[in-house]
Amino acid sequence: MVRTTGTRRLLAAILAVGAVSALASAPAQAATGVTWQADLSTVDTDDVNVRFDGTALTVDDTNVHRMAGSDGYLTMSEQKLNRPANRITAEVSANGAEAEVSVRGKLSANDWTEWQPLEAGATTLPGNVSSVQVRVGLGSGSSVSSLRLTADQAPQVNALAAATAAKTYRVFATREGLVGGTTANGHKITARDHFVSFPSGKSLSGKGTGTYTAKVCRTDNSRCEYAPVWEVGPWNERDDYWNPSASRQMWKDLPQGKPEAQAAYLDGYNGGRDDRNRKVLNAAAIDIADGTFWDGLKMTDNAYVNVTYLWTGSGPTGVVTTAGDPMNVRASASTTAAVKGLAANYAKVNIECYVEGETVTGRFGTSNIWDKIGEGHYISDTYLQTGSDLPVAPKCA
Repeated sequence: MVRTTGTRRLLAAILAVGAVSALASAPAQAATGVTWQADLSTVDTDDVNVRFDGTALTVDDTNVHRMAGSDGYLTMSEQKLNRPANRITAEVSANGAEAEVSVRGKLSANDWTEWQPLEAGATTLPGNVSSVQVRVGLGSGSSVSSLRLTADQAPQVNALAAATAAKTYRVFATREGLVGGTTANGHKITARDHFVSFPSGKSLSGKGTGTYTAKVCRTDNSRCEYAPVWEVGPWNERDDYWNPSASRQMWKDLPQGKPEAQAAYLDGYNGGRDDRNRKVLNAAAIDIADGTFWDGLKMTDNAYVNVTYLWTGSGPTGVVTTAGDPMNVRASASTTAAVKGLAANYAKVNIECYVEGETVTGRFGTSNIWDKIGEGHYISDTYLQTGSDLPVAPKCA
């Protein structure tokens, strides 16, 4: 990642990239790619605790210190490139404590790569993208005065993977609580809220979005909830343990799917401490907001759960869109079928196929189409924003 502690110029190349910042001017075609100067002055509703003071981007309220993640974030507008690219490099001028620049790439109309912190050296994307996005994270006292980016082609280009199933791991979960607090993406936590937290900023969704959504189930799969990732934690901040060891940001010697907090607590890994040198007091690799914990999963105490990291799969998707409350997930295509759990507002779910069932009137009209979003899990298509009036997945066999 690009983390700076003084004014410095950084050349970094990134894996899995995404939409880049709004530009101060149209991108220029450099000899080896497309180069532009990021606009650090535009702060809007999807940004968190940052301001532009006329010369640099800084933290707005220095008294705010989040439990995890940066104290402030600027998420820049999607930037379309005029040529395909699979690598991003950056020159950054920053001062003060910690500044972090991350990038992600657009894979389709609704899908993005994970946020990738900029690290020194060159890293190729799994394939070409034509649109990117940049996020700047700041700690209190830090500032960024200039950010110049270049998108180009790395020598080796790997084809994007064919449709794949999302990864699932069994991990220990704790209840989030903290009602009235503010998450890393700027969401104010309410009583019986519906979201989850993972120990990596790579999977942090923007406020009011579910780009990165998890399916969290009891270990017997009797209850599940589909919930957006709105917080960083509970222990680490750079432990994307669901990724292969080679591309994991830290703890590359741990096997894929094994969280560092679990290894630290149970095995004494890293002296029993997390990436901020805190003694790990439980094996938690996911925090679950109270509504998801009590209502979605019907949990009464911290416990192991099965977690599916939905953004790691591919295929048709839809965004759950309600008046605000989560919706019931049914065992079949009927409003009288057994309730198998909940799907939170904003959750982006993977659609396996569709069936015809009870006619329902929802946010997107009236229809008898129900989408299968998991084994024995169905929701009415009238509550899914898919970008199409027709089914986006094949009919179930």
